[in-house]
Amino acid sequence: MRRSRFGRRKARPVEPERPRRLPWYAALPIAAVSGLLLDLAFPSTGWWPLAFVSIAGALWTLVGRSAGGAFLTGLAYGATFYFTHLIWVVQFLGALPWVALAGLEALLFAAGAIPIALAYRWTSRSRSRTVRALLIPALVAGLWTTRELAMGSWPYSGFPWARIGMSQANGPFAEAASWVGVSGLTFLIVCLCAALVQWARAASLRSPTGLITAAVIAALLSVPAFPTTDAGSLRVGWVQGDGPAGYFDDRGPGDVLAAQSEATEPLSGKRMDLLVWPEGGVDSDPLANQATARWLDALVASVGAPLLMNAATARGQDVFNTSMLWEGGGATQLHDKVNPVPFGEYVPDRWFYEKIVPDLINLIQREYTPGTNPPFMTVGGIGVGLAICFDVIYDTVIWDGAKAGAQFYAFQTNNADFRGTDENLQQLEFARMRAIETGRAVVNVSTVGTSQVIAPDGSVIEGAAADRQAAAVTTVPLRTGLTPAVLVGPVLAILIPVAALGGLLAAGILRRRARRSDPAQPIRSSARKAQADPEPLQEES
Repeated sequence: MRRSRFGRRKARPVEPERPRRLPWYAALPIAAVSGLLLDLAFPSTGWWPLAFVSIAGALWTLVGRSAGGAFLTGLAYGATFYFTHLIWVVQFLGALPWVALAGLEALLFAAGAIPIALAYRWTSRSRSRTVRALLIPALVAGLWTTRELAMGSWPYSGFPWARIGMSQANGPFAEAASWVGVSGLTFLIVCLCAALVQWARAASLRSPTGLITAAVIAALLSVPAFPTTDAGSLRVGWVQGDGPAGYFDDRGPGDVLAAQSEATEPLSGKRMDLLVWPEGGVDSDPLANQATARWLDALVASVGAPLLMNAATARGQDVFNTSMLWEGGGATQLHDKVNPVPFGEYVPDRWFYEKIVPDLINLIQREYTPGTNPPFMTVGGIGVGLAICFDVIYDTVIWDGAKAGAQFYAFQTNNADFRGTDENLQQLEFARMRAIETGRAVVNVSTVGTSQVIAPDGSVIEGAAADRQAAAVTTVPLRTGLTPAVLVGPVLAILIPVAALGGLLAAGILRRRARRSDPAQPIRSSARKAQADPEPLQEES
């Protein structure tokens, strides 16, 4: 406050933010380095704080950018991140699929940077502390999360692999996912980073407003996990067979089944309520192959417990990636993978891609059909939620299992095509986040590893390193009750994009109206900036 000439106190005007932008020689390297830092936040390095540094760097490079400038800086960030983060794709089919997937993700990420840059441009003249300290970070976080949701659903069911929230299993804010889900966690993390960027952009760093906003968001991120209800325990046997389960592994018929059976032998005579094998643990269709069915009948009899196994099955003209609960006499319950992997488990628009890379496309002979039966089974009255391999990254598969009554989860996966890469560790990170999000234990079993039994708080109860046979019987805690994340997750997946895009549209309309109502505003703004800063860096046109 200051006194006017007549003695009355007059409020000090709120200065607008500095609309400065980083020069290109700084923006592009910062964006590229920020992309690399985000990869380091995920396993195998897993330095979770780097996600915050990465996001802040990415946002800073977008301040004052035009649409074209935002696309270029976003592309620098997206390219360094995705080409590094998805390097394990090379292991499967070579460099071309890696370039195609990482390149597409980088382009989509860059396109999603444009609305964020527009949000900064269209709100840069606001003199409201509330808008600058709270609404701008919320708008930016909403647009970032909207980009994640869009990339996770399109094209071809999307690829929600590299979500900010999924990088935080080892961090202090992971438990917030039980309240708002993975997308909500992404929103809060980006909002915190955007609030700090806003504070740094303020005309006076002494103003506490931005820091107060950041502190409030940090407090929301620090809430303890929602408490689900203890419902006893279940003794679950699990087996990592380390067989030749890769797509191009040298193997004969039944070799994978033989490896799984051999690895199961140490469990004979141990008491268990359920035995879990990984995805592809049976390499023939037991619904059609009587010899395989008899083998499984004998195995179930020897361990004295039903077997949750997985195999490719044919029903009519369709082929499915199917998990089966095998009891004496056959499969009593089935679940088919909801989201077969495009260009891995089927080829979308095969006629088109065969014209471009016929040799590569013809290597992929299998054409799995998406499943429609729920990701849920019951074992002795105990509900088991399911996710087959990459289905762990799709929210609805996890939520549907919890809503159906799952008291723990069994995730079956086959990482044999990605031996020696970070892929299986990244997927394990997602499994741990799912445990925290739903408040339920997870039995994550892989053909070749890494396999783990994960507690409802995300900690590891028991596990086995990759590339070796392993088997154990683990007492798995059971939980009932739905976390808020499961209940509000579907609502947030709609609400965040609608609010973010609506907020961006409103900001654009208000900016346009302000310019129309005051034609001299650009002249006066330029004069004020020239007085305050003789050599300002202007926004890009």
